[in-house]
Amino acid sequence: MNKLIKFLCAITMVAAASGCTINHPVANDYPQYLVDNGSVGDLPKTNIKTGYSIDSATQNHRYEFRAATVGYAHLWIVEFGKILDETLNAPYVQSSFGKLNKSIPGAESSGNLVEFTLEKYEFKNYRAYVTMKIALSSNGKEILNKTYSGEGESKGGQMWGAGPFGMKNATLASTQSAIDKILSEFITDIPKA
Repeated sequence: MNKLIKFLCAITMVAAASGCTINHPVANDYPQYLVDNGSVGDLPKTNIKTGYSIDSATQNHRYEFRAATVGYAHLWIVEFGKILDETLNAPYVQSSFGKLNKSIPGAESSGNLVEFTLEKYEFKNYRAYVTMKIALSSNGKEILNKTYSGEGESKGGQMWGAGPFGMKNATLASTQSAIDKILSEFITDIPKA
């Protein structure tokens, strides 16, 4: 029996190393996820009208992980910048601001601007962990600059019970909840005009 277990472990390691990987870029499914599950939220409201930008490292961010719950042949790929951008354009986030539009990179900016910079993203212990710096400026003068951390909701049951489909939704749901916690805290911190 012990030899059989060693043999199966060796086969699994060879398969994992030989490229038998199933890639799951979860950000590709996030727009539909928002339509199906995340079109409403409970964020505070602000009247501020602002543009926003996502720094290039955040926009191009890519985090990969495997989970025993669905098998190590599956590689989960989180492109945080894409998910953040979709979240910021979701109706429930848009309705939390007086106005929130994406700024064109390199364009002259007058008025308010919110800049998002991801410091850390991890998916472990059945949930997403996000640390992000958010800076708010008005006509080039910094008003708020703070680092926020959000821990997404645990999705262990979903990950164990529904296989790869459940894993994809668990990753998206937990990431969204971590972002929502950060946005909620940020909106609360915006100075009242």
